[in-house]
Amino acid sequence: MLANHKGEIPFLVLLLPFLLGISIGLCFSSAIWLYWILAPLLFLSIAFIVLNLNYTRFALYRIRWIGGLLMTLILFLAGWFSVIRYNELNSADHFSKASAQHLLVKINNEPTVKNGLTRFTALVEQRVNSGKPVKASGSIIVTLMDTTTKFFYGDELLIPAKYNIVDPPFNPAEFNYKKYLAHQNIYHQAFLFAKQYVVINHNSGNPIIAYSLKLRHRLIEKFKRNMHDTSAIAVASTLILGYKADLSTELLQAYSKTGTIHILSVSGGHVAIIYLLLNVVFGFLGRYKKGKLIKALVIILLIWGYTMLTGFSPPACRAAIMISLIIIGKSYSRYINTLNILAASAFFLLLYDPYFIVDVGFQLSYLAVAGLVVLQPYIYKWLKFKNKWVDKLWAACSVSIAAQMITFPLSAFYFHQFPVYFLISNLFILLPAEFILCVGSVYLVLPQIPYVSAILGWILERSILLMNKILLVIEQAPLASIGKIWLTSFEYILIYMVIICLFYFLFDTKKWLIKLSLGLLLIVGTSISIKRIHVLNSDSIAFLNLRKHQGLVFKHGDKAIILTDIALSDKNYQYSIQPYLDSSKVADTTVYSLDRNINSPFLKKIGNLIQFQNKRVLLVDQSIQTKQLFRKIKVDYLYLTNNPNVAVYELNKNYDYAILLIGAGNQDKNIDEWEKQARYLHVNYQTIKRNNSFIALSN
Repeated sequence: MLANHKGEIPFLVLLLPFLLGISIGLCFSSAIWLYWILAPLLFLSIAFIVLNLNYTRFALYRIRWIGGLLMTLILFLAGWFSVIRYNELNSADHFSKASAQHLLVKINNEPTVKNGLTRFTALVEQRVNSGKPVKASGSIIVTLMDTTTKFFYGDELLIPAKYNIVDPPFNPAEFNYKKYLAHQNIYHQAFLFAKQYVVINHNSGNPIIAYSLKLRHRLIEKFKRNMHDTSAIAVASTLILGYKADLSTELLQAYSKTGTIHILSVSGGHVAIIYLLLNVVFGFLGRYKKGKLIKALVIILLIWGYTMLTGFSPPACRAAIMISLIIIGKSYSRYINTLNILAASAFFLLLYDPYFIVDVGFQLSYLAVAGLVVLQPYIYKWLKFKNKWVDKLWAACSVSIAAQMITFPLSAFYFHQFPVYFLISNLFILLPAEFILCVGSVYLVLPQIPYVSAILGWILERSILLMNKILLVIEQAPLASIGKIWLTSFEYILIYMVIICLFYFLFDTKKWLIKLSLGLLLIVGTSISIKRIHVLNSDSIAFLNLRKHQGLVFKHGDKAIILTDIALSDKNYQYSIQPYLDSSKVADTTVYSLDRNINSPFLKKIGNLIQFQNKRVLLVDQSIQTKQLFRKIKVDYLYLTNNPNVAVYELNKNYDYAILLIGAGNQDKNIDEWEKQARYLHVNYQTIKRNNSFIALSN
């Protein structure tokens, strides 16, 4: 659905400069920019008001572009200003800007318990020194080595002021957890043991949110009364209530690889289904004089009631805002351009929290809906069927194609894969998901009724297990997904430009749009090919930072040998090693322990000595003898690992080397001593534990 003129989509026109301002603000969010932005923002705002009040007097109708230019600049600066104001680090009373003995914090989300740890985010309310509290602000992630104590939203705790800045990613292609938390205004984390904290107060949070989270917990327990399969309960809790804590990694992977991960996010699709059901249930109100308004009010209240069950999750709130605006417009029998409603909901949400713009869920949901509104009608027109059911099937396919087309570059950029069978999986999952949502909602609304609740629970469980089974079959099919897609920002933008050009060609068939699309595709293909050729013709050694573990990757073209003390199934391998392999287009990997001898075409390892192409690496561990050798052994890299009892000057007697590498798995006291000795002896060294991994090119 396109606009006939820009008057139909005023919010979309206003949103664009506001988005640009927020994007610039994310790059320059320091408080030093505040007054440089505030002064011109106030000046332009006053000028805009004065000019509007004197529109006729100054004959501004002759230069209409002035008003548009001023509004564009005002919105741009307002977007930038909103980011600076929202950044908690710019607050004068942020807890990190002054020392303290203790912090009084309030839990502001639902704590999760996993792997023997309790984790939650909290708002700092006070800094405490010698028993004297001082008001403070800021957010912090707290991890407790304690699962015996139950914590809830709104609990206030007194914790020691021992916190650290969140670490950046140390390895290539590793998930940037620091950046992810920064986009939630969280920059610090604290790790505490049992009895290092004191619970000061309970239920001090927002009463509506507290009630929402407690109600959701009771509803999850209700699922468990008549459902027995843990995976089915987890999917029901996620799909209907937005509670993802119990969802297994295997299930998440299955949904992700089949392109149906959106089913597990309570967002626009779920709220739309609820709206359609309520529209049918309360359809009779339309017969009465004030029935249309009453119906609209009831449906809006019930939709927000459902949103409350999800704990007011951002995706559900976004969908509720958009659908509420559509309902209000339809109640007054006014034509509303859906793109304008979409832009309006995004505009208001970004006014509330400008950091939503970097939330992947926010981006995907708005892009998907925009794709449905703009692209789906044109895709649907590609084929025409006389049979009613075949036509409906094609309509469902057109919806899936439109959503996938518009979100593919974003999904590939963030998740590095493309589900090949997305059309099939979405067709097979859409109806079961709608059925599960309907049955689950009825099950939760009804009180516990003998036999009835048991039957509904059994139907719900079997439906979910069937849906999961279908997804697992599709996931295990040949070429179910194309992985290892690593796009640069440049390629990502170019692909979206291709999509825009092709869409405009459907709308306005001009040959230059096709030519431009082909040209852009050629640039993207060339860029990807150059990267691929570079990868296949380069060798490298990666000394990874795996915290307490060791990891060395010897990459030869698209093959790699990995020396590590962690298993393939270990989360550290999947989190820190696998992304580097995928981004380097490595297709063939072999994993060895560090004590194994190796004889491969491109790597030889005997004992602690490794020969890789023209580079030599010596692993210096506890087995290395410190006795002086008859002559020095020449190597390129000495890699200290597993806390060897050796001094740097002793190494200098026996080895002629270029760089001394201190592994991340060594103890801090040993690292400090080696660094001190290396500086004194003017040795070229690098400590991997406190820095990024070390990548050495072999050719």
